[in-house]
Amino acid sequence: MNLSFPLHFDNNGRTAETDQDRHIRNLIGQVLFTSPGERVNRPDFGCGLLQLVFEPNSDELATTTQFLILGSLQQWLGDLIEVNEVQTEIIDSSLQVTVVYTVRRTQEPKIAHFLR
Repeated sequence: MNLSFPLHFDNNGRTAETDQDRHIRNLIGQVLFTSPGERVNRPDFGCGLLQLVFEPNSDELATTTQFLILGSLQQWLGDLIEVNEVQTEIIDSSLQVTVVYTVRRTQEPKIAHFLR
């Protein structure tokens, strides 16, 4: 059983569940958009991606962001996924992140897009 994120109730009044693929995608989103220090019992969890949206756009920032995401995903989700590629693009005040990964349990390749 995988709980849906964000936590909510289904039509039967029970805690909503989700399939394994969506659960992993939700976990990736949590790692990306959680700032270190935001979680009480895991102060080093997350990669602080949202803080970088307001930095000046440059090739160096894009490269740094990719390495930051890659390292955080490997640290927190390395037992569930193998990250094959990370792409970032800053458009005006939005940040688009594409993560290409392989689910370790099934060896199935997946692509997840995130926009903030």
